[in-house]
This record gives sequence, C-alpha cells and structure tokens, in this order.
Amino acid sequence: MVIWLITLGIIQAQTPSPQLTLSLSEAWQKAEKFNKTILEQDLRLKISHERLEQTKSERLPELGASTQYARVSNLPIYERGILNTPFQYPVLHNFFQLKTEAYFKVYEGKKLQTKIKAEETEHALVEEEKKQTESEVKLRVAAVYLDLQRNLIYKDLMLKNIEEAEKRLTEIRELNKNGVVLKSDLLRAELQLSRQKMTLHEIENSILITNQKLDLMIGLPDTTIVIPAPLPASDSLAKGYESFLDEAFDHAYQLKIASKQKEISELHLKEVRADYKPKVGLFAEYTYAYPQITFYPYAGALYGFGMAGLKASYSLSSLYHNKHREQAAMVEIQRQQVIESDSEDQVRQAVKEAYVRYGEALHRIEVSELSTRQAAENYRIVHNTYFNQLSLLTDLLDADTQLLQSQYDLASARLAARLQYYQLLNTLGKL
Repeated sequence: MVIWLITLGIIQAQTPSPQLTLSLSEAWQKAEKFNKTILEQDLRLKISHERLEQTKSERLPELGASTQYARVSNLPIYERGILNTPFQYPVLHNFFQLKTEAYFKVYEGKKLQTKIKAEETEHALVEEEKKQTESEVKLRVAAVYLDLQRNLIYKDLMLKNIEEAEKRLTEIRELNKNGVVLKSDLLRAELQLSRQKMTLHEIENSILITNQKLDLMIGLPDTTIVIPAPLPASDSLAKGYESFLDEAFDHAYQLKIASKQKEISELHLKEVRADYKPKVGLFAEYTYAYPQITFYPYAGALYGFGMAGLKASYSLSSLYHNKHREQAAMVEIQRQQVIESDSEDQVRQAVKEAYVRYGEALHRIEVSELSTRQAAENYRIVHNTYFNQLSLLTDLLDADTQLLQSQYDLASARLAARLQYYQLLNTLGKL
C-alpha cells in the first residue's frame, strides 16, 4: 500500500502541467468571466437592481391583516369611592377581532418618485464602477501578461548568451592549455558562466511566480503554463494631447462616477424637502369583531364593520426636524461639486502623464534599437581582437554583458511602451 502511494505520487509529480497559448485579448475575455474582483462587481450590480425593484414596488398599495383574541377582566365600578366595595358590572369575558386594511399613497411631495430616480442613478453608478473595475483589471492583467512575456524573452536571451559563453569558455580552455592565456582569464570566464546560470535560475522562478499570478487573475488552474502570443507593434501618437483630453472628458469612468454621485446628492436634497409636504392617501378597512362594543346599542354578537375614504396628514414637526437635514444635504451637494472638479483635475493630469510617458516609451524603443546594434558591433570587434590577443578578457566580458543588457532593454522598452499605451486607454475610459 505504501509503495503504491509513493508510486502514485511520483506519477503525479511527473505529470506535465497543461500549456495554453493565449493572446492578451483572450486573457482579457477570461478575466471578464472569471476574475473575482469583476465577479464581486457583478454581484453588487445585482444587489443594486434588486434595491431598485424594491423601491419601485413601494408604488403598490400597502395591505395588511391582523387578528387578536383576549380574555376581558371584570369591570369594577367604585360608585362610593375607591375605599369602598365596588359594584361588579357584568361584561362578556371573550374578545375577538379580525381586521384587514389597505392604504394607497396618492401624494407625498413626489418623495417616492425622487427615491426611485435616486435608486436608478445609484444603479447607473454601480454600472460605471463595474466598467471602471473591468478596465483596471484589464490593465493589471496586461501588466502581468507583459511581465511574463518579458521574462520569457529574457530567458531566451540568457539561454543564447549561456550557449555563447560555453563556446567561448571552450576556446579559452584550449588557449589556456596551450599557454596563450592566463589561468585567471579561464577563472573569470567560468565565474561569468556560473553567474549567468544563476541568473537563468532566477528568471525561471520569476516565470513560475508570474505565471501563477496570471492564472489566478483570469480564472485558470494555477498550474497552467501560459504561452503569450506575439504582440503588435506599439502605435504612434497620431493625435495631440488636447484630442486625448477631449476623449477623456467624454469617456473617463472617474468623471462619470463623480457626476452620478453629484446627481444622487441633488436627489437626496429633493427627498428631504419632500418631508415638508403633506401626505395624502386612500384607505380602506374591514373588521370582524366580537362583541359589538363600537356603536350603541351594544350587542353580545359577532359583527362586521368597514369603511373607506381619503386620509391627509401633515407633520408640523418637520418644520424644525428637517432643518439641519436639509442643510446637510445642501452641503453634501457642494462637497460633490468639489469632488467632481477635483476629478476633472486628476483626469487632466493623468492624461498628460500617460501621454508624455507613452511618447517617452516610443522614443526609448528607438534609442534601444540603436544601442543594441552598437553593442552587437562592439561585441563582434572585441571578440575578434581578444582571440587575436589584442584585448583583455575583461573587455570581452564587458562587451558580452552590454550586448545582453541592450537586448533585454530593447525587449523591455517595447513591452513597456505597450503597457503605457494600455495605461493611456485606461485613463481615457476606452480600454
């Protein structure tokens, strides 16, 4: 039994993890369906919908029914004062009542209509917050996806670099064996190769960590190996800052949310002011009771009684109870106006930063491409001169490191530009 369990564990450990080639758009689609942050927003939206329907249902009449049964005590009458023996008046000791009633609101200063409008606006606000959450999750997925792609590119570069270093080490060993180069050169080359292999191990660990993070964000089993698909080249800045700013003012989720919050505060003020208005409604009720003690002459029998009519009321206390509530609601509107203005400033600054950083990222790609070409040519020259005994090993190792770094910088610049582009779209509310 123990041997069987050990064998099963070995087989499971050797089972390869599933692989999945995934484009960024496909990763976004999975995140929209399975990301838990988005699912939480879906539930918030459902709650908001139910609250809206509940508020609308308040337009229906209020219906109620009640019943009661009681045992009635004797009725002592103190005709000669409480200190003397009372006269016991005969009463019926059983009491029963069954009552049904209905009430329909006719007018309450449009309080219910305002409340429904506020719930509709609240529902629209939650919808905008859900869209904002989806956009932010997409941006986070893109960041992790591009980080995974960057590590995979770095791994490929490091593998090629290690392969080149091993060939170089073989040549240096031959030269050392023939007495052409010093033992110190051989040791430096071996040390360089060891460092590169350690770096490769760190890269592979980063890939595992990033891969699991991406799996969890898009709802895949956390053992799935995601293979990113190639990305298109970054778009150039075809429009100016003002054009992007106009788009942001039309589509940015932050501004839409601030506008909805201000609208809700204005509707809340209308609700408070509705309490100053009278309440008018239609009512009806019908009662079965025993005994009949409502109207004279009384009777020890079951009776039925109903009535319907118009009911009006006005709360005089609202004239002083609502004063501070109204003031607080007015101040809340002012606060939301400040928040809306501040949101506009934040969006303006965010668009400016994203626009400038994206242009900077595109320029960095051009610089990195030139640096890579220069580093490759420098490595070729130093490689030839070293093996012709015209340069030092340190020069060769430095040239090799510069070439690897320039290649990594170029890949990072391209991916960083892509991420900055998605950041710009997120700021505009169009991701």
